[in-house]
Amino acid sequence: MNFVVPDFTPILPELFVMGMACLVLIIDVFLTQNQRYISYRLAQVTLLGAALIIIAAHTEGRVITFGGHYVKDAMGDILKVGISLSTAAVFLYSRDYLQDRKLFQGEYFVLGLFGVLGMMIMVSAGSLLTVYLGLELLSLSLYALVAFNRDSATASEAAMKYFVLGALASGMLLYGISMLYGATGSLDIQAVGRVAAEKGRSDLVLVFGLVFLIVGLAFKLGAVPFHMWLPDVYQGAPTSVTLYIGSAPKLAAFALVIRILVEGLGALQPDWQGMLIIMAALSMVLGNLVAVVQTNIKRLLAYSTISHVGFLLLGILTGTQEGYAASLFYAITYVLMAVGAFGVIIILSQSGFEAENIEDFKGLNDRSPWLAFIMLLLMMSMAGIPFLVGFYAKLAVLQAVVSAGLVWLAILAVVFSVIGAFYYLRVVKVIYFDRPEGSVAVEAQLDTQIAISINGLLVLALGLYPTALMSLCATAF
Repeated sequence: MNFVVPDFTPILPELFVMGMACLVLIIDVFLTQNQRYISYRLAQVTLLGAALIIIAAHTEGRVITFGGHYVKDAMGDILKVGISLSTAAVFLYSRDYLQDRKLFQGEYFVLGLFGVLGMMIMVSAGSLLTVYLGLELLSLSLYALVAFNRDSATASEAAMKYFVLGALASGMLLYGISMLYGATGSLDIQAVGRVAAEKGRSDLVLVFGLVFLIVGLAFKLGAVPFHMWLPDVYQGAPTSVTLYIGSAPKLAAFALVIRILVEGLGALQPDWQGMLIIMAALSMVLGNLVAVVQTNIKRLLAYSTISHVGFLLLGILTGTQEGYAASLFYAITYVLMAVGAFGVIIILSQSGFEAENIEDFKGLNDRSPWLAFIMLLLMMSMAGIPFLVGFYAKLAVLQAVVSAGLVWLAILAVVFSVIGAFYYLRVVKVIYFDRPEGSVAVEAQLDTQIAISINGLLVLALGLYPTALMSLCATAF
């Protein structure tokens, strides 16, 4: 049997990230604490370089290499650029926070880069084996990041919970993959799709494999009833790590759902649609109701994430290209909003002080009017207020759901969106109408100020003109 050398061109971004992550790891060993900024800058060069390589190498159509294990397509390119840029923003916002807490170590950036590599592999997974490899690389990086602050008991507890539940979810996913392999005789997602189309819903092993896969995927997304890890991990992890977990991995999880359910098990859509409807409805109901009573802003944003995941699933469960494009648009805009919101929390978290409670935002308008305005835009957008990108993202998803004939589900989503607006507006009320308890000045470096400004203004700009991004998402399908 002749060995065919695969085409390495499509995986250049992954090779670049992997090589640079290893380089940062080696260089960091020889740096003193005062030289740690070199590791940070190399990490930023890696992420921006990867984004440029992806854009430069973009081609129309679909490229499959490594014997079907790797897929390069428009959806993958869009998501990878989103992952690279959002992680670059995460590193930028985290820099001062880590320095203040003496956590500014090269390991943070190395783990972050290996997490990005795992996400890129997940996005381009052409087989169930690649899916699992990418997922485990990301998960192991996240477990270590959550426990990054060794002196914090809450961080260690959050990491342990995340590790135990994550291992359970990975086991479920692996068991589902083994059942699919048993039923179809292949790990290739396209081959699985062909066999699933032939056998249909008559093969019980295939259907049971689907159930286990959805359990694993729902955990990674944080959908109800597999959400139990999310609030504790968001609250317990250092805010810089919460920012990382709450942003780019959501794009990778979206890609995973599309690759497995749509491309691999599209023939079983009547089966997985019912399961996704239940999870989406429960996520929107529980996420919004529980968020209303939260006083810790990280927990509030965790339950807010659960409700947003419900909306994200709405587009996917329609089974239409319009729905998939709307969900992709929602995923990208959600990450943009989440990065900005946690970025503001990090900027307010001064040395020796964590801005974790809603009370800590009292009178922010008096201390920093511009930062208060940025937080206003982000909260209003998450609530789905018109003329901001969050409104258009929700509208696009709801239109797809109504087109699929699930009007009752769209009504449920609207009702709980209105309920959800309450807790976002409560944060705005505290920022603008409550008096500050102290007169601590809000300080941030110039590049951080520029980044958070662009972050907030993008939410407004994309809300006023969403057509360009929406048409880009439509080309992915």
